[in-house]
Amino acid sequence: MISLFQPQVGDEELAAVAEVVASRWLGHGPRTAAFEAEFAEHLGVDPARVVFLASGSASLFLAIESLDLGPGDEVVLPSVSFIAAANAIVSCGARPVFCDVDPRTLNPTAEDVAAAITPRTKAVVVLHYGGYPGDVERIAALCRDRGVELVEDAACSVASRVGGRACGTFGDSAIWSFDAMKVLTTGDGGMLYVRDPDRALRVRRLAYHGLAQLSGFSGAKSSRQWWKLDVQEPGRRVIGNDLTAAIGSVQLRRLGGLVARRREIVELYDRELADVPGVLPPPALPEGHETSYYFYWVQLADGIRDDVASDLYAAGIYTTFRYEPLHKVPLYGFDGELPHSDHLATRTLCLPLHPGLTDADVHTVVSQLRKAVEARTTA
Repeated sequence: MISLFQPQVGDEELAAVAEVVASRWLGHGPRTAAFEAEFAEHLGVDPARVVFLASGSASLFLAIESLDLGPGDEVVLPSVSFIAAANAIVSCGARPVFCDVDPRTLNPTAEDVAAAITPRTKAVVVLHYGGYPGDVERIAALCRDRGVELVEDAACSVASRVGGRACGTFGDSAIWSFDAMKVLTTGDGGMLYVRDPDRALRVRRLAYHGLAQLSGFSGAKSSRQWWKLDVQEPGRRVIGNDLTAAIGSVQLRRLGGLVARRREIVELYDRELADVPGVLPPPALPEGHETSYYFYWVQLADGIRDDVASDLYAAGIYTTFRYEPLHKVPLYGFDGELPHSDHLATRTLCLPLHPGLTDADVHTVVSQLRKAVEARTTA
């Protein structure tokens, strides 16, 4: 089976994990701090404002929780988003308000976001679809003008930039995911960036039960009774650990090569699919935009996408659609029409994309896609 995603880990990651095991310190410790500092340098931000956590979803929940939302508050987000974003909003008692997206990029425009903002809007969560930055500069300016918080869901955008500036640094906070399917993986894990220094300290406390210090061992250097509890507000335990952080440090060093191979695969897809009738590749990146090349999506004629996906699966090629529009989920109680989201949800398909693909794999995907589309179009 040609997989949609596949983690790229090997001897370097194994050696890093072996060092942690040999040190006998597996939990939150020096390698976690090192990974946070390295990732902060990658972003160009203060490492004190970057926190390594157990997952991207945990990071997103904590980012939303730190906004102190409640009943009557609204948070705008694109309907084409991962379900964690809406769940994080609902868990705080606030209401998710979904906006539409551009039908080709699957990212919201500033106009899409503005149309959904009301006097009750406290925040906007924006996803960079497939690692493509989208309209983040204009959305950030809009949020500043309207006085609402901007949370960047940069889960797919670890290497994405606009004008040389890292995605995730345009808003007030941002999260990244390092699960097994992502461009940079730690097996599972996530990173949270908070621009405000006081709030950054707060989320670090909330990530470990609200304790002012993470470790009694480190507290022994400054206190005679280091076991005393200093809890300013309740939190939960979602901190990262040195085992996964060690993998993250290696992956971050390898990131340029991983993204370069992804770019080669995307360029090969673009060339091979340029003349395939009925298959629309992703649009070109705007000038100054850099992507992480997380998704490669095509758009097909209405009515054939599901059959094409089944044909590809039967041929040993796994595809999917990400993300099913959230405004259709009854739990979230959204009452409105988002025509672009509805339309693209019936015709978009994500093809395999990861550095483990060979050129021959890509040619196989393209050949089988061409065959399936032709069969379903002429049937």
